[in-house]
Amino acid sequence: MISLLIVDDEKIIRMGLHSVIERQFPHLFNYRFAENGQEALELLRQEPADIMFTDIRMPIMDGIELLEQLQDQPVKPEVILLSGYNEFAYAQKAIRCAVKDYLVKPVMREELFAVLGQLMRDIRMREERADKTGEDAGLVAAELVTQHLTQKDLGDAISQNKLKQAGYSWLDAGYTLGLLRRSGGGSQPSSTDAASFRNQIAELLQGHMDWMLTRDGEGGTIMIAHDPVLFYQLAERWRMNVHESQLRIAISESVQGIEQIRRAYSQAKQTLKYSIVLPELDVLEYTSISERNERYVVPVELIQRLSNLMGMGRGNEMKQLLDQILDVRIISCCEIGYLERISQLLNEELFDKVFRIYGNRVLGLLSRYAYVGHIGNFDRYEHYYATVEQLLDSLDRFIQDRREQAPPTEQNTMQKVLAYLQTHYADDLNMAVVSNHFSLNYSYFSHAFQEYSGESFSNYVRRLRLDKAKELLVHSDMKVYEISDQVGFENVKHFMKIFKETEGITALEFRSQRRLFDDNSSEA
Repeated sequence: MISLLIVDDEKIIRMGLHSVIERQFPHLFNYRFAENGQEALELLRQEPADIMFTDIRMPIMDGIELLEQLQDQPVKPEVILLSGYNEFAYAQKAIRCAVKDYLVKPVMREELFAVLGQLMRDIRMREERADKTGEDAGLVAAELVTQHLTQKDLGDAISQNKLKQAGYSWLDAGYTLGLLRRSGGGSQPSSTDAASFRNQIAELLQGHMDWMLTRDGEGGTIMIAHDPVLFYQLAERWRMNVHESQLRIAISESVQGIEQIRRAYSQAKQTLKYSIVLPELDVLEYTSISERNERYVVPVELIQRLSNLMGMGRGNEMKQLLDQILDVRIISCCEIGYLERISQLLNEELFDKVFRIYGNRVLGLLSRYAYVGHIGNFDRYEHYYATVEQLLDSLDRFIQDRREQAPPTEQNTMQKVLAYLQTHYADDLNMAVVSNHFSLNYSYFSHAFQEYSGESFSNYVRRLRLDKAKELLVHSDMKVYEISDQVGFENVKHFMKIFKETEGITALEFRSQRRLFDDNSSEA
């Protein structure tokens, strides 16, 4: 496993990074934590780390001093600097200390995953180079192909000469690239596992001509063959000889020349994603998925409604919504990006939201379902659906339990508050007005409301108003400024700004997309 050290004086940041990373890359990292630079330095002296995230501003020893102290260490981790202060002076110091990257809080998950992905590729490349014993022409050629995939400045002419010298001139006549994966291989294999896997494949291909095996720099195994029929023959031999797992192969179109290797790899990588919805196929062809339907609109509103029901004890309604969101009839004929976007929104709008509200109290539950964070961790769509359903049910019961632990008088009062907001959302509301209306202390009301509803008062009112606005956008022909006024926003400019920030599109775009989605659903 890859050793990862997270250094931050705020426990919620340490646990938040752990939760987000583990859900995207389950069972890949061995985590350690430190509250300041001095504690981190002691941990690193006991055992080195492969990767370290560290905050800049911490008590006792800050992040910059930690980096300076590390320069004297014989083994240093790859460092990603975290800071809530986007100041160039810090970045300059970090660069002098050979920091790998610099992320500004709040860290965007896409940036975090991109940095981790590149670091893991670098670590695996070093591991595989270290494991290599003796190089022949075939190994040189395989390494050359991997370099072409991971580097952009290799000369095609030089590569072609080396490939011809190694006996791979058949690449110029045409070839198909395949990505190979064993079932259950959603998590990244170690370099030793990957090498063993390639050895198994090589044994099954003995006696065949014009093929090669290599790696992609991301832990994946690549096979290149002059004749695409060889992939089907390999799948058949695997079925006959290896019974404990299924071999999944995603193949590109036929291309010619080393300069087409990145295009072929991109096609195979995209095709492999479809294994979750096509589990019965051992070999998936890019040509069979390249024309898939892209007309369906992601059901953003349904996901928001599902989020609103969390903790309300309305399990049947949640199940019905989940059936609509993850409708297998639509997903089975759609481009895979549709399912990827739904998975992303479920993470952000439901699971991340619960963690933001309840923090460490729900971390254990979320950690048990960490692998649900990415569809690539599943071999079959029904397994993904079942896991999402189980997690939603567990979170629903968790939130209900939190509410039931509140004193009966508090529960009754909060129920009245929510009922009041449902009918007065368009009024000039703030927490002081509502707490006074119910004769409650302002600070007590703030805490009790968040515990009961699962979100802050301001977020709840804003979401309630937006939900009402979305209903009017879809089911009425009112103008945007009329809707803004009717649901309680101070002015249409503020409404349009909040709507775009929350939904990612304008109110008019939402109206158009939602009506198109309804039309498509009725046609299906």
